[in-house]
Amino acid sequence: MSSDADFETATKSRDLADIAAQPEQGAHLRSVALIAFCWSAFQLWFASPFNVGVISDVPARAVHLCFAITLCFLLFRARPGSRRESATPLDLLLLGLGAFATLYLWLAYKDGWFTDLLTGIFGLFGVAPARDGLDLALTERPGIPLKLAAGETIIPFEFIIGILGIGALLEATRRSIGLPLVIVCLLFFLYSIFGQSMPELISHKGVSPERLVAYHWFDGEAIFGMALDVSLSPIFLFVLFGALLDRAGAGHYFIQLAFALVGRFRGGPAKASILASGMTGMISGSSVANTVTTGNFTIPLMKKSGMPATKAGAIEVAASVNGQIMPPIMGAAAFVMAEFIGISYFDVIYHAFLPAVIAYLALLYLSHLEALKLGMTPMDESEIPRVGPTFRSGAHFLIPIALLIYLMLVERLTPDTSVFYAILLLIAIIIGQRFLSPHFDGTAQDRLKGAMRDVFNGFVAGARNMAGVAVAIGAAGIVVGAVSSTGLSNALVGFVEAISGGNIIILLIMTAVLCLLLGLGLPTTANYLVVASILAPVVLEVGASSGLVVPLIVIHLFVFYFGLMADVTPPVGLAAYAASAISRADPIATGAQAFMYEIRTAILPFVFVFNTQLLLIGIDNVFEGILVFVSSLLAILCFASLTQRWIFTRLSLAEVAPLILAMTLLFRPDLYLDGVSPPYRAVPLSETGIAATDLADGEDVRIRIVRDTPYGERRRVAVLTPQELGGVLSAESLGATIAPEGEGWIISETRFLGLAETKGLQPFDQVRDVRIARPDRPTRHWFTLLGFMVLGGVLWNQRRRMQADAVKALA
Repeated sequence: MSSDADFETATKSRDLADIAAQPEQGAHLRSVALIAFCWSAFQLWFASPFNVGVISDVPARAVHLCFAITLCFLLFRARPGSRRESATPLDLLLLGLGAFATLYLWLAYKDGWFTDLLTGIFGLFGVAPARDGLDLALTERPGIPLKLAAGETIIPFEFIIGILGIGALLEATRRSIGLPLVIVCLLFFLYSIFGQSMPELISHKGVSPERLVAYHWFDGEAIFGMALDVSLSPIFLFVLFGALLDRAGAGHYFIQLAFALVGRFRGGPAKASILASGMTGMISGSSVANTVTTGNFTIPLMKKSGMPATKAGAIEVAASVNGQIMPPIMGAAAFVMAEFIGISYFDVIYHAFLPAVIAYLALLYLSHLEALKLGMTPMDESEIPRVGPTFRSGAHFLIPIALLIYLMLVERLTPDTSVFYAILLLIAIIIGQRFLSPHFDGTAQDRLKGAMRDVFNGFVAGARNMAGVAVAIGAAGIVVGAVSSTGLSNALVGFVEAISGGNIIILLIMTAVLCLLLGLGLPTTANYLVVASILAPVVLEVGASSGLVVPLIVIHLFVFYFGLMADVTPPVGLAAYAASAISRADPIATGAQAFMYEIRTAILPFVFVFNTQLLLIGIDNVFEGILVFVSSLLAILCFASLTQRWIFTRLSLAEVAPLILAMTLLFRPDLYLDGVSPPYRAVPLSETGIAATDLADGEDVRIRIVRDTPYGERRRVAVLTPQELGGVLSAESLGATIAPEGEGWIISETRFLGLAETKGLQPFDQVRDVRIARPDRPTRHWFTLLGFMVLGGVLWNQRRRMQADAVKALA
C-alpha cells in the first residue's frame, strides 16, 4: 500500500474517471465544462474583495441561479435513466426560458440599456405599460408587477416571466433532486393561494396568484432571498475549495494519512474510514460524496480485515454523514444558519464544534467495540503507510486549510473573503506541486498545462457539485417565502401546542419525525431550510411557554441534526445505497445498521436542548468547559456501550442499569439536582396579591399562567430577571394586578407597555403559581462526580470479569 504509487495513480486517473462517470460526451461535454468553468470564475470574481466591477443583491443571485438551472438541464435528463448523451430540443427550450426569466431580474433591475431596449421593443409592437409613468426598472416599482396594454388587452408581462421562471426552477429541481421537494413547494403554493379555505387554525386571507408570483420571483425575499444569497456566497466558494483540494489529491492524502495514524490498531481500516471521513467531510459537505470518496478505499479493506460487508458499509455511512456536522462547512448549513438566526458564522461553528467532536470520538469507540466483538486483528505492517513520510507527502494541502481557519477564527474575516484567499493559495499550490513534486514528470510546458488542467477541472467539478444544491436552495426559498408571507409559523403555534399538549418532549419528537420524513426526499440544506422556517419559531414559542428558554441556535442545530439522519434512514438513505454499491451488501440492511450506529448522534440534540452547556453556552471558565467535554464524551461512550452491550466484554444485565445511571448523571446532572434541591421556591399569594419581595442576582422570577382560547387552554411561563424588576418583585414592578378569584388567582389588569404586557401576560390569565429561582443551590458537579464513580464501578467489574474469562479460557 505504497503512498507514493497510489498518489500518482489516483492523480493521473482522475480525468478519465470523470469522463467515464458521465454520459455527456463530445461537444455537449465541452459545453457543460465551459459553462461550469464560467460559473466558478464568476463566483470567484464576485467574491473578490478588490471590487472589480459591481453586481450585488438580487442581480447576483439571479445570475447564480441562472447558471445552476442551465447546468441542471444540461446534466440531468427529463427521465431518470435515459441514455441520451446530449441535450434535447425540449431541454434547450426549458433552459432558454429559465435563463431568460432569471437574467431578466439582473438586466431589468435598474434603468439602463436593457430597459431602453424594452421600451423600444414595446413601441415596435404597439404596447406600453398599463400604468402611465410606470418605470420599467424593478427597483423603481417594488412589489408592482409590470403589465402591458395592447389596446384593450392587458398582458401580465412579468406574471408570465415569473411563471416561466418558477416552472423552470421546479423542473430543474425535479431532475436533479427528485419529486419530493417539488411536491412540498406546490403544496405551499396551494396553501398560499387558498389560505381562506384552510382549517381555521391555519387559515389566512389568501394571496392572489399574481401577487404570489411577484412576491416569490421579483421581491428578493423568497426564491431570491436570504437562502440563495448564502448559496451565492460563501457556500459555492467552499464547495469549489473542496473540489480543488480533491483535484489536487488532498482526498487521497487524507485517506493515506488516516491509515498511517490508526491502521496499526485493532479494526484499523474502520478507524481509518472514520478519521478520513471526518477530515474530508470538513470540506466536502456531502455525505454521499464523502461515502464514495473514502469508501472506495476503506470498505474493501474493512471487509478484508474480517468485518462483514453490511457493517463495513454502515461504518462508512455513519462516518460520512457525520462529516456534515463537522465545522467549518457542516454541509453548507452553517452559513445558512448564521444568516437565518442573525449571528456570526464564528458563533455557529463555536457552538457546533463540541457535539461534532464527541460524535466522531463515539463512532471511533463504536468501531473499536465492533472489532473486539468480531475478534479483528490490526492490519499487516506492510500495508500501513509510515506516518512521517505520508504526512510530509501532502503537508502542503494543510496550508490553505490552515490559512482558511486562521482568517475566519483569528482575523475574523467573513467566510467568503477567507475562502477566496484560501482558493488563491490552493491554486498556487496546485501549480507549484506540478513543478516541485517528484510524482509529475515532463517538460515545464507539460507541467504547466497539467496544472492548468487540474485548476480547470476543479472549477468544473465545483460548479457541477453546486448545480443541484443551488436549485434545491432556490426551491426551498419558496417554502421560506410562503411561511413569511402567510404567517404560518404563528398559526402553527396554537396547532402544535394543542397536539403536543404543551409538552416540550412530544414537540421535539414531532419535529424530529418531520425532519426524518422530509429528509427522505430533500437534501440536507433544503431539509434544514424547510423545517427551520416552519417549526423553529414554533418550538421556540412552545418551549418558552413551558418554561424552557433556550437560544435560537439550539433549536436550529436540533433541526439540522435530524435532517442529517435521513441519509442513513431506510428505505431511502442515499449514503447507504452509495456504500452498499461498494460493499456489495444489501442497501436496506446497510442503512438499518448505519442507523443503529447513528443513534448516538440522534440523542445529542435532545441532550443539548436541555443541557446547553454541551454547545458551550453558559461556560464561565476553561475548567468548566473541560469538565463538560469529558463528562459528555464519557456519557455518549456509555450510550455506545449500551447499544453494543460491550465494554471489555459483554455487559451483564446487572451492569446495564448502573451504566444507564452513569450516562444520565453525566449528560443531565441537573435532572438529579432538581430532585434533591428544587430549582425554585414558591412565592405565596395573599388576598392582596403579590407581597413585595427583595430579589438578589440570579433570583429570576417565573410566573406560570393558563389562558383560555378558542382552541383550548394555552400555557405560558413568563421569565423575569431581577434587573427587569428593579430588584423587587411586586405588583408595581410587574406592572400588573394579580387578584384572587375562586380557588386561584387571576391577572385583573396590566399597565400599558408595562413589564407584564411586554412579557406576554394579559388580563384574565389564570395564575397557577409564581416562583423565584434559587441560585444558592448545591453545584450540579457533585452529581457529575457521582456519575464518574458509578462508571468507574462498572469498568472495574468489567475488567474483573474479563480477567476471570481469560483465566477460564487458559484452564
